[in-house]
Amino acid sequence: MHEYRFKIDAYTPQTLPMARLAEYMGDLAILLGEPAHVHFARLEPGSVALVHVIEDNAVQNVQTRVARAKRGEGPSDALSAVRNINRKLRDDKGTAVLTQNSGAEIIRFPGLEEPERVSFGAFNQEGSLDGVVIVVGGTSDPVPVHIQFSDSLVYLCYATRALAKELAKYIFANELRVNGTGRWLRDEAGIWKLERFTIASFEVLNDQPLTSVVASLRAIPGSEWESLPDPWAELETIRNGPRERN
Repeated sequence: MHEYRFKIDAYTPQTLPMARLAEYMGDLAILLGEPAHVHFARLEPGSVALVHVIEDNAVQNVQTRVARAKRGEGPSDALSAVRNINRKLRDDKGTAVLTQNSGAEIIRFPGLEEPERVSFGAFNQEGSLDGVVIVVGGTSDPVPVHIQFSDSLVYLCYATRALAKELAKYIFANELRVNGTGRWLRDEAGIWKLERFTIASFEVLNDQPLTSVVASLRAIPGSEWESLPDPWAELETIRNGPRERN
């Protein structure tokens, strides 16, 4: 078993409200991950220290997850948990630190000491969105149009009635690229959010398999693709840049 301690300097066990304790524990559970293998052990006296026990088979996953969150990387729920903990600490006028058994610091939460982040008002920017039309309709002009990019991400868009009529032909069908102007906001946590998107035009995306696209490129007379020994590696280089050599 491996222990982590989350120490808050703003409270003692006698002054920490139970509801607030539950909120911190919920955020910590999300940050650490591995819900079936991380357990609350005890609340230590002095400044509040929440002790968590991590099963040996989950230690590596927890360490990696927390280390990535510390660098501002990794799953969005872990990053959100870090922001939520710091927000609570600012409200509670305190700081906190997560440590290992040895006392070595894993991640520090500046809380009250963290500089206040500035939110930005809404502004417009031209751009494009990809997705499938799932809703077209309404009595207003422009007409609401919902574009689904993934299971969890749906864009709220608007289009003129004439354009909405054309978009309706592709509902639940081809993936489209809609072009227009987005209305963006940035909150205090530095997260950008699309408030609405006004569609000016659209195009139907090609759903031809990548294998067919590569075959077509190699069939073009005089094309360099024909002489490439590994076109897939070339596509990877175009997308992500040259791979570093050790």
